Amino acid sequence: MTSDNITLLAIESSCDETAAAVVRNGRQVLSNVISSQIDLHKLYGGVVPEIASRKHIENINQVIEEALTESGVALADIDGVCVTYGPGLVGALLVGVGAAKAISFAAKKPLIGVHHIEGHISANYICHPDLEPPFLCLVVSGGHSHLVIVKDYGQYEILGRTRDDAAGEAFDKVARSIGLGYPGGPKIDKLAPSGNPEAIYFPRASVENAPYDFSFSGVKSAVLNYINGCKMKNEEYNQADIAASFQDAVTDVLVDHTILAAHDHGISKIAMAGGVACNNGLRRKMVRACEKEGFSLYYPEPIFCTDNAAMIGAAGYYEYISGRRDGLDLNAIPGLKLGEK
Repeated sequence: MTSDNITLLAIESSCDETAAAVVRNGRQVLSNVISSQIDLHKLYGGVVPEIASRKHIENINQVIEEALTESGVALADIDGVCVTYGPGLVGALLVGVGAAKAISFAAKKPLIGVHHIEGHISANYICHPDLEPPFLCLVVSGGHSHLVIVKDYGQYEILGRTRDDAAGEAFDKVARSIGLGYPGGPKIDKLAPSGNPEAIYFPRASVENAPYDFSFSGVKSAVLNYINGCKMKNEEYNQADIAASFQDAVTDVLVDHTILAAHDHGISKIAMAGGVACNNGLRRKMVRACEKEGFSLYYPEPIFCTDNAAMIGAAGYYEYISGRRDGLDLNAIPGLKLGEK
């Protein structure tokens, strides 16, 4: 499924990054501009939806203009506008959707709604031009933990998902509990190598009759209980040991479930996506597991793991050439499920 020289303007605003990109043929990134709000939300220990929405409104036009300028492509020369319309924070999503609809109407360009998780999966196409479906993808971020078979472009079968906290959410909560602050994932990943991953045993949860599903609330609670126990006994605890032991527990589950699913479904190509796919401990462990099993492993560069618009342009291209066109009634759907249109 190919089409030559389709150039799309892509917009992403599902959480706390205001992003725009120009992407050609789903794999060539001509520009990728991201305005992050991390420093602002650090003050509150996490993303505040109302503040995120206001900052998107302030930033969106400037980010889109910068993406077009950097790409060297005029608005008149793009073939369509694609935008994340779910899942995510509803106020944040509405800013991007509103901007995309306005540009689509004013420039008389087709409008294509894109699923945020589909965007994360499609980030692998940017970094690995040889990657084609079918393959298995582990999607791990602050809001999502999914195991997905990518059957074809735009065709997905969800094998497993989290029953409670997403992996990235657990990282953030544990980081906050040991005093590292927000965002927690990168901070734990940086601290973990200086700790002993075998210092404290934290549980590796499995879900009965659902071998590919995840549950991270238990390991998060185990960390909190360990810290509270130390405080009650007036014992000091080692931040690095907790970080290393917690990260080891979470990555064990992510890798084990992924390898099991690949074996059970006869899939030899594995991809990772989402912000937690940046985690060095996870990458090292997954590389070793795939080498041992003879599987091919793919994951994006860090800039394409966290929220960005280039990944939305990659996913949007395959929606575009499949014939998807949305009207000006396109709305934000904060709880949009993968596979829904």
